[in-house]
Amino acid sequence: MVSRRFDRFIDALATTVVSERACNQYSRIEGDLRGNAIRRRNLRLYLGELDRIGPRMLLIGEAVSYRGGRLSGIAFVSEAVMLGGIDSHALGADRGYRKATSGPKLSTEASATMVWGTIRDIEPLPMLWNAFPFHPFRPGNPYSNRAPAPAELEIGAHFIEWLLRLFPFDTIVAIGNHASASLTRLGVEHEKVRHPSQGGKQKFVAGMANVGRTT
Repeated sequence: MVSRRFDRFIDALATTVVSERACNQYSRIEGDLRGNAIRRRNLRLYLGELDRIGPRMLLIGEAVSYRGGRLSGIAFVSEAVMLGGIDSHALGADRGYRKATSGPKLSTEASATMVWGTIRDIEPLPMLWNAFPFHPFRPGNPYSNRAPAPAELEIGAHFIEWLLRLFPFDTIVAIGNHASASLTRLGVEHEKVRHPSQGGKQKFVAGMANVGRTT
């Protein structure tokens, strides 16, 4: 049974107002309401799975991508990863995760594949989140990604602090500059690794290996 202690957290996400240059993929009031309900359920399942695993590490990216968490509801998780494209402890169709979009094709997202390929052997499995837990896009193009604005990072900071109260993490890792800046403003001690996008895969993998040696 999925823990109910995450309901307030998910409800807060679902009622957060974002700008016209961003999408709240959990919203109860606008957008794809049916798909958003599935994404909220996927996130609740994920949090429940991680609660049972007992993660000691939190990895925080910059923002949700349009081919990853925007569709699945889970940070750094494309539909392909969510439904079993990568062997992991926490995901898989047999665990109740559902596709929120129509059609048989599963979305893929390079950063999601690289991140899961790197963390899947870490014990216990780390939790994944974003400094801005919604999808920011370029004006007029919802099928694009952009860096989160300072005001958006302020919105996300509230949810980072909430997660830190929900889970007793030993290690916090920022994936990219915006995540590191958010954690610094919050006064949260953390490690920083290169974001795997735009040719950063090897530096990301090396950074995570270094974190593993120092924790």
